[in-house]
Amino acid sequence: MLSSTVTSLTVLLIVVFLFKEGVGVFDKTAMEEGFVIAINKNNPVDKLSSEQIKNIYDQKIISWEEVGGKKDSIFLFRVDDISNFYTDEQIGENFEMLPYRLSSLVDSFPGVIAFFPEKYLDKNFKGKKLEADKVTLAEFFGGEEWFPTAHPSAQLGVKPLILGTLWVSLGAILLALPLALAAAIYMSEIAKERVRRIMKPLIELLAGIPSVVYGFFGLVVIVPLIQSTFGVAVGETGLAGSIILGIMALPTIITISEDAMRNTPRAMKEASLALGASKWQTIYRVVIPHSISGISAGAILGIGRAIGETMAVLMVTGNAAVIPHGILEPMRTIPATIAAELGEAPNGGLHYKALFALGCVLFIITLFLNLTVEFISNRKKAHKH
Repeated sequence: MLSSTVTSLTVLLIVVFLFKEGVGVFDKTAMEEGFVIAINKNNPVDKLSSEQIKNIYDQKIISWEEVGGKKDSIFLFRVDDISNFYTDEQIGENFEMLPYRLSSLVDSFPGVIAFFPEKYLDKNFKGKKLEADKVTLAEFFGGEEWFPTAHPSAQLGVKPLILGTLWVSLGAILLALPLALAAAIYMSEIAKERVRRIMKPLIELLAGIPSVVYGFFGLVVIVPLIQSTFGVAVGETGLAGSIILGIMALPTIITISEDAMRNTPRAMKEASLALGASKWQTIYRVVIPHSISGISAGAILGIGRAIGETMAVLMVTGNAAVIPHGILEPMRTIPATIAAELGEAPNGGLHYKALFALGCVLFIITLFLNLTVEFISNRKKAHKH
């Protein structure tokens, strides 16, 4: 009881910490901390979304009319451009005159949009400071671009990462479950004892191989094979990730399913055979229904490994944070994104919180899949009784 209590509390505290850090992303703005965006005081625009700000600085939006303003052309200004307008003497040796010069410049150009550090904001600033909105759930889950280090406004759309995770994981399960179930049936009901004693340790040995080795195998064998077979430009695709994850999930599903099938009472199988059922009918009608809970447990653990895998997926899927439209396209999963970016994210910053929010999304996806498998398994049990 003590052991189970400590374990449960530990898991609960980990989940609470994860969500506490992840929810913090919605208390922050997408704009870089310590910077401001200012426009001319006569500009009627009062608010810009993070996507609009990025498109402006990417010069995809070149007129204020496109964001609800006048027909003025947009004049982009960064603090590094100040030397194009003022001399070093006018700015000051220690930049003491920079706030005043920035205020004058914003006031002089009707179409200007200026991005500069907040510490250089003059007390009597003549322009209009745009207030940045906090990150919303709609932007986070509905955004189609993941670029958390974009300047001046980060892009935190997780849709491509969620879709990439689902493509790769579901593909892996569709490949792994039939093969694993067939192997478990063969080892538990068909293979001779000598064959089983050789095969089971070999299969369990696959679970101990490091994921980076699977990744190298995927790069050397699977990726070129996909490229040549389907004639795609690159072989680093979601299909490569699905195949590798399917191989990695096989030992877990096979071992647990085979143990569950072997625990079917011998009297039940003999009674089925005595009533005239064939061996395959006994397997399908007796063995599998009796061991469905063990098979479900193996499927859950296999799905969990497929969804949560990082290194192997990072190596073979192309690591492209774009919305995938097919399994033969490069994509990026949530675990691969967390593994690749967490080490470079400043502690407590927007990027850091966003990665924890991704962890929350991954937890919810895994929980939903587990509950779905449990629900299906319980319905089968109820129907049988």
